[in-house]
Amino acid sequence: MRPDCPSFFSSMDKIQRVTAYAAEHSSSLPKHIIDYHADASSHEASMMLTSNFQSQFHTLLAAMIGAKRVLEVGVYLGYSAMVWSNAVGPDGRVTGLESNAEYAKLAAEAIAARGLNNVDIVVGSALETLPKLATTEEPYDLVFLDADKANNPEYIKYLLAASHPGSVSGGRLLRPGALIVADNVLQEGHVLDGDSKSNPFVDGVRAYNDYCKDHARLQTVVLPLWDGLGVSRLVD
Repeated sequence: MRPDCPSFFSSMDKIQRVTAYAAEHSSSLPKHIIDYHADASSHEASMMLTSNFQSQFHTLLAAMIGAKRVLEVGVYLGYSAMVWSNAVGPDGRVTGLESNAEYAKLAAEAIAARGLNNVDIVVGSALETLPKLATTEEPYDLVFLDADKANNPEYIKYLLAASHPGSVSGGRLLRPGALIVADNVLQEGHVLDGDSKSNPFVDGVRAYNDYCKDHARLQTVVLPLWDGLGVSRLVD
């Protein structure tokens, strides 16, 4: 039996070239999204941007479940919101939660400049704004978690608590079968470190990964791609 860990990439150069090949042979993103990624990459905190290649996969995930309503926790500069906006189409809706008012403003301006009108950005702590969505919005098909990783355990607990099995469609935040996609769940491999108490992001991600693995209402896989992508399906 072949081992789980591939050994056919002999060097970092080979890994980078194979990744580029894979991206080139995957369905491409629209030009306005690729161009904005290039523009936003000049921002001082551009390392927080999701890659175009990962976003190609996000688009496929949304299409596979027919997602029309996406909830994004952590908007940053609006790049991922544009990706989800394209994925759900003009008749879909994206709700982005962003705690940083400056980032929210930059994102809203970039989204408006590209004529996208299916994205709403809510400013404030997600732990405070999520409860408001649960009582005012239709159920979401997909959630993208890409904010402060220390709060990931609280986010997933609230998402499940607000999506009760057997509730009428208007009484739950996530629909049955919804996907919860969490970015950076490997934290550059630091999830393997013995003691991470000095890094709340690593500690939060570990707790999130453990919670999703053990929860009966979730079917979960952690992909060792990019900085780790956790994909969970709400089974009820």
